[in-house]
Amino acid sequence: MKRGETSVIQIGEAAEKLKVLGDKTRLTMLSLLKEREYCVCEFVDILEISQPGISQHLRKLKDQGIVKEDRRGQWVYYSLNVEDKPYIKELLQHMPDSRTILSDLNKEGGSSACK
Repeated sequence: MKRGETSVIQIGEAAEKLKVLGDKTRLTMLSLLKEREYCVCEFVDILEISQPGISQHLRKLKDQGIVKEDRRGQWVYYSLNVEDKPYIKELLQHMPDSRTILSDLNKEGGSSACK
């Protein structure tokens, strides 16, 4: 490996993660995930996007290692995976909390609809 090559790889990886974060829906999902895990069906209800659409967004976030999934029976729950990504953690600290997001979307907070 040549001198400086590590930095280029790290910058490239950061650029890919930041591209994924450039989408309003994905950034909204991550902002919601700051406070708790969510199931796909909850995102469908909150964001009024089809299940396949939500799954595509989550796949992109998972592929970048930004979220992780936990399968429980027929449901898949997602949570943040940003402990080793300080630039994403910093960004999310400046994003609105779930109460603000849900209010802006005229949605109520609540427990999982995936029961």
